[in-house]
Amino acid sequence: MINIKLLPAYLFILAVSNAIAGGVVVIGHADVGKLDAATVQKIFTGKLIQVEGIEVTAVNLKPGPLRDRFLQTFLNQTEDKYTIYWAKRLFVGKGAPPLELSNTADVIKFVRSTPGAIGYVDEADVLPEVHVIVR
Repeated sequence: MINIKLLPAYLFILAVSNAIAGGVVVIGHADVGKLDAATVQKIFTGKLIQVEGIEVTAVNLKPGPLRDRFLQTFLNQTEDKYTIYWAKRLFVGKGAPPLELSNTADVIKFVRSTPGAIGYVDEADVLPEVHVIVR
């Protein structure tokens, strides 16, 4: 039984542990340097295609919880808004949305093997050989 007086403390601990466990990190090919969140936003919205002379290729996960966390954290958007944004850009000929891959393992493989590639994974899935460019 939970002591009602301790409920705020329990809720705080739960929120903090979820935030720590749910971190999203942006990863990149070894040729991509460290980036800031604003640059990541521009890349994933098609407004930036080169960083320091390197052509960048963004890759998304299929819609789901991790993609939702990425969109909220780095783009301040929902899945619906992001989909509509790309539908409009595609319609007026201003680019196509990033390639979508099925799972984190595919994102890591694509990013590690494709020069200029940038993707995102859950912080828990980061391996030592993965190049993290934004935490």
